[in-house]
Amino acid sequence: MTENIRLVLEMLAAGKINTEDADRLIEALRGAPAAAPRTDSPEAQAKKPRFVRVMVDAVDAKEGPIKVNVRVPIMLLRAGVRLASLIPVRAQEHVNEALREQGVDVDITKIKPENLNELIDELRDLSVDVGNEREDLKIKVFTE
Repeated sequence: MTENIRLVLEMLAAGKINTEDADRLIEALRGAPAAAPRTDSPEAQAKKPRFVRVMVDAVDAKEGPIKVNVRVPIMLLRAGVRLASLIPVRAQEHVNEALREQGVDVDITKIKPENLNELIDELRDLSVDVGNEREDLKIKVFTE
């Protein structure tokens, strides 16, 4: 942890700033480039995604209209990846097995923070509309 991030966390603990301010400051400190980017470059104009959003709009014959709108902060995904790396090696296979039993085929040993950064960079241009034959079901996954 850098000295600046430690200072931000101390200000948060002391109540001098709120969690949103701390999040913005830490994000700025972690992503601060060595030199200021040119404002006319495409990279400078493109905003980094902060959320992954999943929206489902459906009609159930018995229940009627169903709407789901989930907005997951990317910082939460980053924290989850970091926490997964803390699972002891002996327990990782048990976790993978439990996930597979629940229908989630993921190998947590292969999820690394550097892989998540690459994924988040690619998410910037992601927008998925799940098409189907049913007119009453619409699913969208995108970043914002």
